[in-house]
Amino acid sequence: MTEQKQDIKLIALDMDGTLLSDDHEVSERTVKAIEDAMNQGIHVVLSTGRGFQACYPYAEQLKLQSYLITANGGQVWTVEKELLDQHLLETKLIEKLYNLGTQVGVNMWMISTSGVFRGEAPENFYDYEWLKFGCESQDKQKLDIMVQELSHYEGLELTNSLPTNMEANPKGVSKARALHFLCDKIGITMKEVMAVGDSLNDIKMIQEAGIGVAMGNAQEAIKNVANHTTDSNNEEGVAKAIERFAL
Repeated sequence: MTEQKQDIKLIALDMDGTLLSDDHEVSERTVKAIEDAMNQGIHVVLSTGRGFQACYPYAEQLKLQSYLITANGGQVWTVEKELLDQHLLETKLIEKLYNLGTQVGVNMWMISTSGVFRGEAPENFYDYEWLKFGCESQDKQKLDIMVQELSHYEGLELTNSLPTNMEANPKGVSKARALHFLCDKIGITMKEVMAVGDSLNDIKMIQEAGIGVAMGNAQEAIKNVANHTTDSNNEEGVAKAIERFAL
């Protein structure tokens, strides 16, 4: 296919390492590209590993008008804060993962439906509902142990959002699955979606979107499956991808 503009009706954007610069900011050019896309009637959706609370301020800043995919697809929201879809981890499983991470000595965070626990556990895991487990370490050996241990659990979907971390969601949960859910709701197909990201939690949505775009700073595995690679998150890669393929 020559580079005719594909008719893009939804743009799904990862946040960290993609939409946001390393300073966690959105450039003016990117803000304008997103605004232009929305003015053309294109849905712009944040599709992030972050929990809702850590994602919503950016949706407000960008004046987004449709949906948010949070916790790697663990939840799907409207920008009016209505929860549309949710997939929970078993509580006894997240407790096991936390105990394992403590033994191995990795830094951990766990997203519950009411907020994030970072580097600490609640007094009672059963007082909460759980969406995602994450851990990170600069020590590759520790991370490898976690990946190996967690791969034995059948009920988990394992990804990462940086080469130095690992994230676990309930089996089958992904940003791609959440996008399929939204496509059905809006009445479009995945062929009309452009997805942009940089890490393993983006790989399925980049593979399944009509236009899958890897960031210049993306992990190699992501670049290998993407249709296109744009510039890095510090070089307005998202703005350039939107301008090129959607506007």
